[in-house]
Amino acid sequence: MKKMLLILSCFLALGLSVNGQKPMTHEIMIKLKKVGSPKISPDGRHLIYSRVETSYNLDEQTSDLWIAATDGSSAPRKLTNSKGGEDNYQWSSGSDKIYFTAKRDGDEAPQLYVLSLAGGEAQRLTTLSTGVSEVKFSPDGSRIIFSSRVLPSAFTDSASKKLADEKKKIKTKARVYQSFPVRYWDSWLDEKQGHIFTMELKSGAQSVNLMSNISLVNSPGFRLGSFHFSPDAKSVVFTATTEYNTTAYQSAKSNIYSVSISGGKETTLVNDETDYSSAEYTEDGKYLIATGSANGNKLYYLNRIYRFDATSLTAKKELAATLDRPINDMEMAGSSIFASIEDQGVDRIVEISVADGSVKSVLGAETGSYTGLSLSTNPRVFAYQYQNMMTPPEVWVSTNGSLKAISKANDAVLAGLDLNKPEVIWTKSSRGKNIRSVVLKPTGFDGSKKYPLFVLMHGGPASSFKDVFGYRWNPYILGSAGYVIVMTDYTGSIGYGEKFAQDIQFDPFKGPGQEIQEAAADAIKRFSYIDASKQAAGGASYGGHLANWMQATTSHYKCLISHAGLVNSEAQWGTSDVIWGRELMNGGAPWVPTKTWKEQNPMRFAANFKTPMLLTVGENDYRVPINNTLENWSIHQRLQIPSKLIVFPGENHWILNPDNSKFHYSEIQGWLATYLK
Repeated sequence: MKKMLLILSCFLALGLSVNGQKPMTHEIMIKLKKVGSPKISPDGRHLIYSRVETSYNLDEQTSDLWIAATDGSSAPRKLTNSKGGEDNYQWSSGSDKIYFTAKRDGDEAPQLYVLSLAGGEAQRLTTLSTGVSEVKFSPDGSRIIFSSRVLPSAFTDSASKKLADEKKKIKTKARVYQSFPVRYWDSWLDEKQGHIFTMELKSGAQSVNLMSNISLVNSPGFRLGSFHFSPDAKSVVFTATTEYNTTAYQSAKSNIYSVSISGGKETTLVNDETDYSSAEYTEDGKYLIATGSANGNKLYYLNRIYRFDATSLTAKKELAATLDRPINDMEMAGSSIFASIEDQGVDRIVEISVADGSVKSVLGAETGSYTGLSLSTNPRVFAYQYQNMMTPPEVWVSTNGSLKAISKANDAVLAGLDLNKPEVIWTKSSRGKNIRSVVLKPTGFDGSKKYPLFVLMHGGPASSFKDVFGYRWNPYILGSAGYVIVMTDYTGSIGYGEKFAQDIQFDPFKGPGQEIQEAAADAIKRFSYIDASKQAAGGASYGGHLANWMQATTSHYKCLISHAGLVNSEAQWGTSDVIWGRELMNGGAPWVPTKTWKEQNPMRFAANFKTPMLLTVGENDYRVPINNTLENWSIHQRLQIPSKLIVFPGENHWILNPDNSKFHYSEIQGWLATYLK
């Protein structure tokens, strides 16, 4: 009874105002508007973006397009009002129409629609049974290319329909595979392939599969990457691999190809040691700009930018060679590439010269994150998304360096919340590395009081605690019951240089775990309001792995929380949807007795487990399958350690259903309250 009253009082406190302001709660977070990336019109006068309004009742959720003037002269207004949301939205070359994909009444799969700003309803332009995605427009706007997932031999829509009908008649339900992989995130893979289609934008035009004579599709390891029109729209340049079926024992490499807009055989443009993810011509057709990474035996490689002479496809030159930062997204404009990059916990926008590869800063400093860049014909007028840890993504516009907020969808709600500004500290680790951490004070902070510490560990590991708003493990909700939150970017995190991310190889848990604990100890020394006698740690995915490593190696935490965390590296290798990276991490296959397999597998140290642990997992998680959580649960029960297991049927690596998410947060808060209050 005493325990239940303690937890109840904790939750009652979450609804109390502090100085007239409220703490962040799940109810508030779930009702925040989710604003999508903007698309600015070619003439720079207007922009569009998606806006999702979430509800605990999924039938009440809406997703629509909004339009706004870039000069802020009028408030944004809703442009669409349909049950299904719109995706892949973009402008016509004349800035008078908007195209988007959507699955509306009567559609078996998403189709392409066009909406005239002069008025009227959106008109459906495609009727492909396999659906339309990733639509790209020719420079003159008269033709499109797009992708659709089809069976390898189905080069016409009639063939796709026939094969689909035949499959429905087969009574035997079995999945048959002859190569890896068989699953991805939360889905079983099938034999369908992504193909490139083209269509003229005129009445009655039919889409044509450009890959009917391409030999690549006959490979069991074929997988389509990105694709773009050539400047004259006479061909399509694309990236693809034929090695996807070899990913059990190597990293698949993609090359760059082209195909005529009238079809035919493919032409190999670039086939070298680089794994290419995208390729696109400059507007003048002089250069081919490609992004790609090295294809070796490192666990992580930066995606880099390369320039080729478009005629000879020689003289390969790396642009921004000294940048040493991950690229989020980029757009080309004339002789420049504008890119959003991740840099020590923030996302900045830079301009990269196509001519010499030099880099100039455009937007961003030590706080906040700038992504979702969209350029107008005048590259000095562009739209983007801005967010920080206190504010979800919103749409902004930059006009010759003058910044203007456009969407402002959540300003009124956020103004009434008590959200402390996060503080960044740098810790010199015992290994001589500078380690960045974010410290967040609790709601209603009083400097004269002592607060328990919750050490939150990020997933990845190729990720970081960026200055962005989080829905999955929102630190303001987690800390609202009176906890200081410390979030550390351990070795393996990105945004600190390629080598820093690579250094986690062969040291998956010991080094990062040590850095996390040293950073927490540093925070305790710096801030007298942290109660060192009351500490907990937890995280999801790789953060869950690290929670299990903490269970194996230390007992100074009062409790631990592991969501989607591995406890047995060997079992994770054999059941996850990806395995080669795990072999690279550990220096060999599990049956090879490497030092890492033997010394950094939490389950091998189960005799040391002592700390109460909350275990949660989505039943459809194929990245860290449920077997690892069940094995962990069995260890805790066998050793009679206080523990709780929560399985979410229908959920995957993320707990996405609003009601499930609310329950997940409440269970985390309850677990922390039990051992820290």
